[in-house]
Amino acid sequence: MAVGTLGGVVAVLVAIGCAHWVRSSADGHIYDVASVPAAPVALVLGAQVGNDGQPSAFLAARLEIARQLLEHGKVKAILVSGDHAEWAYDEPGSMQAWLVARGVPADRVVLDHAGFDTYDSCVRANKIFGVRQAIVVTQDFHLPRAVTLCREQGIEATGVGDDTVRIYEKMWLRGEIREYGAAVKAAADVLTARDPVFLGPHETGVEEAIRRD
Repeated sequence: MAVGTLGGVVAVLVAIGCAHWVRSSADGHIYDVASVPAAPVALVLGAQVGNDGQPSAFLAARLEIARQLLEHGKVKAILVSGDHAEWAYDEPGSMQAWLVARGVPADRVVLDHAGFDTYDSCVRANKIFGVRQAIVVTQDFHLPRAVTLCREQGIEATGVGDDTVRIYEKMWLRGEIREYGAAVKAAADVLTARDPVFLGPHETGVEEAIRRD
């Protein structure tokens, strides 16, 4: 077998193995809105925001699940974690604005401006915001990896996923395929225990939002 072919086979096997680790680690921790056990906070992972500041359909679907979790008493606070590396591009701010416009009290929404990827969001939720138990919210294809990474960071994480945007077939398929490579990165992040792009001092926003009951 040629070296290039062998390398390709090894890469595929590694990706499949990492994807299996992600799925098996999340098994038994994924629910729907009605059945998920209550937790203090919902962690909503960021996604694309348009030039007009409006969340993409994928992100809006995640936020709607978080809104329902709060409405049904499943959580007391919502931690929105996304990319705000550039001043003009603000995922967490857009997420908060979307939720508040739909009746969520602003003081129940806590912003993490340095959730640049899923691993960073989970590490920061634990180390910066003191989250020990959470319901992670994202799309179905992304959810096992998100739950697994948060659990690897010491968070007692469950997850609720969205499949309403499956109607965007090409984007959904792209997300499913991307998860194989993302699972390899997730395994590498866990094995190296890398720090996120930004850490910093403890922030009390989640604790304060939870105490407002």
